[in-house]
Amino acid sequence: MQLGLVDLIDPRLSGLVAESRAFYAQRGAGRGPSSLEELRRLRATAPAPATSGPPAAVEVVRACSRSVQVRIHEPASGEVAGVFLEIHGGCFSAAGSDVGDRVLADALDLAVVSVDYRLAPEHPWPAAPDDCETAALWLADHAQDRFDTKKLLIGGFSAGATLAMSTLLRLRDRPVAAYGTAVMQFGTYDLSGLTPAGRLISYEYFLDAYAGAAEDRTHPDISPIYADLVGLPPVLIVVGATEEPNRYRPTTPPGSVLSICSARRPTTGSCTSPKMPDRLRAGQPVSRWPALAPVGATSHVDGGPLTQVLPHVRQ
Repeated sequence: MQLGLVDLIDPRLSGLVAESRAFYAQRGAGRGPSSLEELRRLRATAPAPATSGPPAAVEVVRACSRSVQVRIHEPASGEVAGVFLEIHGGCFSAAGSDVGDRVLADALDLAVVSVDYRLAPEHPWPAAPDDCETAALWLADHAQDRFDTKKLLIGGFSAGATLAMSTLLRLRDRPVAAYGTAVMQFGTYDLSGLTPAGRLISYEYFLDAYAGAAEDRTHPDISPIYADLVGLPPVLIVVGATEEPNRYRPTTPPGSVLSICSARRPTTGSCTSPKMPDRLRAGQPVSRWPALAPVGATSHVDGGPLTQVLPHVRQ
């Protein structure tokens, strides 16, 4: 395990740092809806999702007698360096962003496959991880034929990071070792509220909405912080400035290929100022990404500048 603090700011975005920090200094940490009624109001008043250009290809994919809808963005360059299985955030109860996925696809020459997993509270655990596992298994079986590559990366943001980690654990236990690298950004890894990180969000409504019916919220499929991490691919975990990387140390076995870095932002919520242009807002999280490792690779993950990452992705 490598444990350290890494500066994640892409030099091209350095001019936005002061504005973003000023915004969050007055905003404070974000939170999700406080009740089902508030969630319904937010859904009812939310603007229609922005469309990307070109739009996503919407497909229903199947694996292990299950099906799930995915949204696919292929890079405009026509050159697919790898495939990113993107699991969106949103407190387990909101949809993802085609605009962000389109920018990501074109910025890194990746095909982005975003999972339209079922949302809480209408579909509580284990619906969402079931859907994410279905998409992950489909992609593992069909990436070569569909995208002409076996280089696969999985990741997510906030609740999406939680589901991405749960998906990796499920794949390991099958076992399926198709994903060479993972990136988890600002995830919620303890929904039990028993660890220091979990207690920071123990009041959030989404915990009950997503896992309220579960008998034990320390189940690793719900709270990956309690999982045995042996056998996972290289993982880059990005945490907020108010989180302590040491909180992850007890669950990390010797020899694990895990890199934890801290970004200067609140623990939860959006990572950019709403004034930031869409193309930069969508691009900021990919400023430093690990290289896509070949299937079965054991090389260590290190975040590097975008200009250093791309040559590795294209190998």
